[in-house]
Amino acid sequence: MNSDAQPIRSRGTGDNPVNRFEKIELERDADWNPEAEEEKGPATQFLRDLSSTIISYTDSPDVGFEASINPYRGCEHGCIYCYARPTHEYLGFSAGLDFETKIMVKERAAELLRKELASPKWKPQVIAMSGVTDCYQPVERRLKLTRQCLEVLAEFRNPVAMITKNHLITRDVDLLSDLAQHKAAAAFVSITTLNNELRRVMEPRTSPPASRLKTIAELTRAGIPTGVMVAPVLPGLTDHELPAILAAAAEAGAKFAGYVTLRLPHGVGPLFEQWLGDHFPNQKEKVLNRIRALRDGKLNEAQFGSRMRGKGIFADQIEALFDVACRKAGINKRGLGLSTAAFRRPEGAQLGLGF
Repeated sequence: MNSDAQPIRSRGTGDNPVNRFEKIELERDADWNPEAEEEKGPATQFLRDLSSTIISYTDSPDVGFEASINPYRGCEHGCIYCYARPTHEYLGFSAGLDFETKIMVKERAAELLRKELASPKWKPQVIAMSGVTDCYQPVERRLKLTRQCLEVLAEFRNPVAMITKNHLITRDVDLLSDLAQHKAAAAFVSITTLNNELRRVMEPRTSPPASRLKTIAELTRAGIPTGVMVAPVLPGLTDHELPAILAAAAEAGAKFAGYVTLRLPHGVGPLFEQWLGDHFPNQKEKVLNRIRALRDGKLNEAQFGSRMRGKGIFADQIEALFDVACRKAGINKRGLGLSTAAFRRPEGAQLGLGF
C-alpha cells in the first residue's frame, strides 16, 4: 500500500497496490501531481474481454445460486469495500484504482449466452446477475450488454435474479416484467446506507439512496418481485442503519430482504483501512476492531458458513437486529420462489452451434 496515496474525487480509492501475483512493482515518479491527475479523470478504459463462455458456476453453499452472468469485469461504481476487487489481479491489474478504471467488456455476452442456453447440456436453473460486479454499472447505459442478455433470457424464459445499486435497471422493466409473469424474474436493490454523503465517498458512482428506493418502487409497480439487500453491513459504521434501511425499503415496496456482513479479502483490507483513515480517522480503530471481533481477530475470514455473517456476539447482534427490523417492516426473508417451469428452447435455437 502507498500510504501517501491521495483520495481522488468520484473514485473509491486513489491507490493501486501491488498485484499479489506479480513480481515486478512499478512506482509513480516523484514529480507526479495527484491534483493534476484528478482534473484529468482519471479516465476509465474499456477493454475487450475475449472469454469463450459467459455462464460461471460456483459450488459455494452460502451465495444462494449456482450459475451467474457477469458482462463486465471490474466495476466503475468504485465501492471501496468490494469483495470482487482482488479478481482483477488475475487479469494482471491492481485491486485498487485499476479495478474501477480498467473495465473488461464481454462484447459477445448475449451471443455466448444464447449458445449455452440452447445446448442440450444446459440444465434450466436460476441465473444470477450480478454475481461479482454490477451488471448495471455506468457503461451499461451505452453498451446495453445486460439488456441484450435479458433479451436472450426472456426468449428462453430462463429465470434470472438481478442485484444492483443502479437505478438503470428500471430501463429494462419490459423484459423483467415479461419474465416475472412466468415466475422467472426477481430483483434485489442493494442499499448500504441512507446517508448520501457517506454513499458519495464509499460508493462514488452508484445511484444515491433516494434513487435506489425509487428503483424498488418502480420495479414493484411493474409487477417484478423486488427486495432489498443490505450488503455489506459495515460494523461500527452502518450497522445501526439496518432498521431504517429495511423500513424505507418496505415503504417503497420491497417484499423480501437479505444482508451480508462486510468481508475484506486479500488487498481489500489495506485499501479499506486507508479509506477509513482518509475519511473517518476518528472512527477508524473502532470499525477495524469491530470487524476483527467478527472475523477471529482478522479483517477477513473465508470459511463457508460464516464468511457472509461473521462469528461471535457482534454477529449475533447484527442478525438479531436484522430479524427484528424485518418483522417490524413486514419484509419476508424467504426464498424468491423462481421457477424453471416455463423454460423453452426456441425453434432452431440449437442449429449450427457446434455442441
